[in-house]
Amino acid sequence: MKNFRWQILIAVIALLAVAVVLLSQSQVGETITQIIEPAAPGGVYVEGLVGTPSRFNPLLDEYNQVDQDVNRLVFSRMIRFDSWGNPQPELAESFGASVTGDIYNVQLRENVTWHDGMPVTTADVLFTIGLMRDAGIPLPADVRVLWNSVEVVAFDALHLQFKLPEPYAPFMDYLAFGILPKHILEGKSPQELINDPFNLLPVGSGPYKVVNLRSEAGQVTGVVLEAFEDYYMGTPLIEQIVIRYFDSSEDALAAYKAGEILGIGSVSPDTLDDVLAEPNLNIFSVRIPEMTMVLFNLGENSPIFFKDPIFRQAMMTALNRAWVIDQALDGQAVLANTPILMGSWAYFDQVQTYEYNPEDAVKILREGGYGLPADGSLVREKEGIRLSFELIYMDEPQHQMMAEMIRDYWAEVGVQVEITPIPADALYRDYLAPRNYEAALVDMALYDSPDPDPYPFWHQAMAVTGQNYSQWDDRRASEYLERARVIPDRFERTRLYRNFQIHFSRELPALPLFYKIFNYPIDQQVRGVQLGPLYDPADRFDQVYAWSLETRPIVEQAPEVETGGE
Repeated sequence: MKNFRWQILIAVIALLAVAVVLLSQSQVGETITQIIEPAAPGGVYVEGLVGTPSRFNPLLDEYNQVDQDVNRLVFSRMIRFDSWGNPQPELAESFGASVTGDIYNVQLRENVTWHDGMPVTTADVLFTIGLMRDAGIPLPADVRVLWNSVEVVAFDALHLQFKLPEPYAPFMDYLAFGILPKHILEGKSPQELINDPFNLLPVGSGPYKVVNLRSEAGQVTGVVLEAFEDYYMGTPLIEQIVIRYFDSSEDALAAYKAGEILGIGSVSPDTLDDVLAEPNLNIFSVRIPEMTMVLFNLGENSPIFFKDPIFRQAMMTALNRAWVIDQALDGQAVLANTPILMGSWAYFDQVQTYEYNPEDAVKILREGGYGLPADGSLVREKEGIRLSFELIYMDEPQHQMMAEMIRDYWAEVGVQVEITPIPADALYRDYLAPRNYEAALVDMALYDSPDPDPYPFWHQAMAVTGQNYSQWDDRRASEYLERARVIPDRFERTRLYRNFQIHFSRELPALPLFYKIFNYPIDQQVRGVQLGPLYDPADRFDQVYAWSLETRPIVEQAPEVETGGE
């Protein structure tokens, strides 16, 4: 059916996912849990976010992380996903798929209300889906296309059925959207909705409700939220959450040192050392859905040696990926061996791996017929074709250092690489999408798509116009992927994805380098925080209703706020 929203990251990566220093007692991929003392309600938690708010509306936050963070506190979804990518009930009481995989049934919880006291029903779900079908709402194309192909039936106020045109096992991903109140927004056009005051003082059904804004010179600088007493999971323990906005993580850290905030939503690499030096900050370091890879263009017009798995295996063996992580990323990543995210229920950790060994890389190349020419050149060749090609990368310092290190490692084994920086906004548009490149160092993301389905990147059907930018044309891999996305049975899907990863690790159509890590610094007086691998940074708030404060200033001591305008 539809492609996932796997995208090449062309935004400022530091604002979305930065940094990792693994806690000495924890490993990335495992849930990190504080020792929780008996919790008591009350207090004010203040978090600093780096960025500028725009609209507190889950249908309008696709391109603004700080909006997504607040929306996770305010709005509810039918389902959420745990750290393994398993669907869990949120507004839904129960859910399930037919044995054929083309019908999904959802039953909503009883007695769930909006912040204004009105009941949440299937009418609100249908209303929200209707908006997602409208071309006037700025959503990713795959979301709109999917919802225009799905028949949605509401049997009553609590029971829904989704009928797909064909079986599609990853469909649960698309049920994790924030639900909007029909009784408030009905009758508004998409353009009216985009500019509606609702987007600054929204009404949701989540654990916290927006009660006030702080503004300066017409710009929102803070948001005050109060615990929703009638929240269906129970009244949140922390009575108020205050969000403050900063231009940089350095400014946010300064605010923490001044005692103005207790947590920081994102940390730049330049700030990480200073954050780590704070004795009262706990740093939660977890995997997020970003992976750095080297793509080889395996199409007809690319270097012929790219099509040789022996060459690709040698290139992987020649890379000291651990040292690249240490030097270029300050240790803020974890080695990757498959294109499926570590921590996912489908991840298989017993694939063939390639440890750094330049001598073995040379041996692999020699046995593959790639030798040094008689003229004394240090560039290997086979049948008169030199191992020389261009590697493009995003034009920013971190990726430049990575590209330079990769170039130098490959030069040591007789492979000549010219590295070329490409502006971020042109990397996908002018090079990857038209397959106008030889090799590319890229960051790929699968935000908000916990289902591990790798079909869009690696299936044959995606090689020409889809997201299979490597143009890998492998029937065996494609069969695994075809079957896995139409079978609802989890055991069988796990087996198929295991086989796919084993096959991928042998063929190496691309080189998986490492997974990115998200660092979340939060003061040690905040208790009950539990984080495993995240599928979006906003997921850190999924159990915020269970957080508490070790010391609890009374609410009246919270900063005074002014009501903001539209």
